[in-house]
Amino acid sequence: MTAGPMSGVGPEGGGAHFLPAEELVERILAASRADACMAVVEEDSEVEVRFANNTTTTNGMRRQRRVTAISFKASDGGVAAGVDSRSGNPDVEELVRASEADAEGSPAAEDAAELITGNAPGSGSELAESPATTELSVLRPVIDGLAAAFDLARGRGHVLSGFATHQLGTVYLASSTGLRARHEQPTGTLELVARSTDGTRSAWAGSGTSWFDDVDLAAMHERLEHRLGWAERRVEMPEGRYETILPPDAAADLMVFLYEFLSGRDAEDGRSVFSAPGGGTRLGQSIAEVPFELRSDPGEPGLECAPFLVTTVSGGDVSVFDNGLPLVRTSWIAEGRLQRLLYHRAGAARSGAPSAAPIDNLVLEAPGATGTVEDLVAGTERGLLLTCLWYIRTVDPVTALLTGLTRDGVYLVEKGEVVGAVNNFRFNESPVQLLARVVEAGATTRALSRESGEWMSRTAMPPLRVADFNMSSVSPAT
Repeated sequence: MTAGPMSGVGPEGGGAHFLPAEELVERILAASRADACMAVVEEDSEVEVRFANNTTTTNGMRRQRRVTAISFKASDGGVAAGVDSRSGNPDVEELVRASEADAEGSPAAEDAAELITGNAPGSGSELAESPATTELSVLRPVIDGLAAAFDLARGRGHVLSGFATHQLGTVYLASSTGLRARHEQPTGTLELVARSTDGTRSAWAGSGTSWFDDVDLAAMHERLEHRLGWAERRVEMPEGRYETILPPDAAADLMVFLYEFLSGRDAEDGRSVFSAPGGGTRLGQSIAEVPFELRSDPGEPGLECAPFLVTTVSGGDVSVFDNGLPLVRTSWIAEGRLQRLLYHRAGAARSGAPSAAPIDNLVLEAPGATGTVEDLVAGTERGLLLTCLWYIRTVDPVTALLTGLTRDGVYLVEKGEVVGAVNNFRFNESPVQLLARVVEAGATTRALSRESGEWMSRTAMPPLRVADFNMSSVSPAT
């Protein structure tokens, strides 16, 4: 990526004069003729460095702005909502009139609820502040470490590729009911792949971070070297069910999908793994014998995220009427039992359930667990160490059945030691059923899902040892 003109670049970027975000939301509200109105301005800046074949290839920076007006109008005994979003520096009058026209042409909303008033949690006088921006210096710990990593890789006969990216987003939310909210969110990821020069061995590692001050590139590289060493011995294995160890990153690959199945509406309609036979939901039912907690918490140390809801689209479980709703620690699974499902306020009122909005992090924890991946390997008589999943797709939401591929590192464990790399597989597994078959869990640490880390990078997971992981077929992928 190279730096260049991007939508939303302000006067400091050489573009046309852009209204400050804090002023823009107020102008949108002032232009409204609807019964009520909301304004959302999302300012994002991003820096990135990419590398391949032991050399840096590209780096750059971009900025963008997305502006949304949401209009609410009385309609057939209810309230209709209309939305219009545009990038850059839109004409406020056109934006607001378009959202009002959308509301006028829409039926009464099923998700209608009283709009939130007052300042959202974490917002105060800072609402008037300009958006913060990231810069390439944030990536300095990675950039400084790459030269030494490349030299080491050349000397040991493998090549490194990957990328590091950092985003700093600021969202402004305001409504005609007096709601005012602002939140800054730093998000960083580093992904690293090591391959032998002949291309027959490869390994992946990733890390999520806020500011890169806690990322250890050298340690990640050392872990990949160790795995390439394991792969010097190749063992062909058939499809089948294997006791399998999932490091935290691979556990995150599956648990993020479980999170996506937590729709209260889908469960009530019989379209979900959390639907009860004969109707209703499985709330309160046991999911796993291990007393897992699966939670989201805006204040989770190291995984902090927005403490209030911001959405520009309504769906089955999330509503634009709920913008500004305070978000609190929510246990989706507690003591191994299904505790909460996603409901917007209107849906929760109809169902007699507590409302629960999506939160931008996810933690799985087994109380009292202290083991590491190495500890789980040491306790395995024979099985697989599965470090990375890829191309995961939903096959059947009613059973939460997923399919996908292994990639960049599947290893054979015998008598507590890794003895070689095995071929890749296609797997068919349900993350819900998988939790029920966990034999052992270790300590929860920060993790990065390779499949879903681009949009859900704030996760923490334990390593898991699972019985009968279903490797449904051998994959020819290398």
